[in-house]
Amino acid sequence: MKKIAIMQPYFFPYIGYFQLINAVDEFVVYDNIEFSKNGWVHRNRILQNGKDIFITLPLRKDSDFLFIDQRFLADVWPEQRTKMLNRIAAAYRKAPYFSHVLPLFEKCIFFSDLNLFRFLLHSLEETKKFLEIPTPIIVSSTLPINHHLRSQEKVIALCRCQGATEYINPIGGLDLYEKSKFLDFEISLKFLAADEINYPQFGVSFLPFLSIIDVMMFNSVKQVREFLFCYTLR
Repeated sequence: MKKIAIMQPYFFPYIGYFQLINAVDEFVVYDNIEFSKNGWVHRNRILQNGKDIFITLPLRKDSDFLFIDQRFLADVWPEQRTKMLNRIAAAYRKAPYFSHVLPLFEKCIFFSDLNLFRFLLHSLEETKKFLEIPTPIIVSSTLPINHHLRSQEKVIALCRCQGATEYINPIGGLDLYEKSKFLDFEISLKFLAADEINYPQFGVSFLPFLSIIDVMMFNSVKQVREFLFCYTLR
C-alpha cells in the first residue's frame, strides 16, 4: 500500500497541512498550478496581542494567470523580511519555545531565492525537518504525466504515476472528488479531518488554525509530533 497527498505550497501553513504530510508515504507539491491571490500560498495568520493578524509575502506585480513557479517575491522583500522577522519576534518573544523556533523562521525568510515556489518549498522542507517528518516532498512538474489535466483527473494521473493505492486529501475537498472515480483505478480516496487541538496561548481564548509558527512557539517538538497524529480519516 502506498499513500500519497497532493497540495499547493503554503506559507508556514496550519498544523493540518503537516498532519497530511506526515500521514502519507509521498507528498506531491504543485508548482505548475495557477497562483490564487485569495488563498494561503503567500500568507498566513499568527497571534499578536490576543488577536490573529496576517503575515504576507509581498509579490511582484504580474499576471494573475501565472503558475506559482512563475511568480516572484517583490524587489522590496529583502528589506521587508527583517520587518516580518521583528514582527514575529515581538509577537512571540515570551512564548516558551521562542528561542528554539525563531532561528527556523529566520533561516526560511532569509532564503536568497526570490522565486515564490522555490522559497515556499524551502520553508516546507526546513519545517518538515524541524518536526522530524520523514515523508519526501516531490515537485509535481517533475512527474511524467499530462500536465494539461485539471482537478480530479490530474490528481488521479499523479497517483497512478507514483503507484499510489491510497490518496488522502484534506476534509475541505470533500465535495471536489468522487470516490468511485478513484476506485476505477484501484485507488482508495480518504479525507483527513484534524481533531480539535488546544494549547495555552498567553492566557487568551484559544485561537485555532493559526500558522504552524504559533503551534511551535507554544509546544515542544515532541508535543507537536503528537499533534501530528490527532486526526481522523474518512
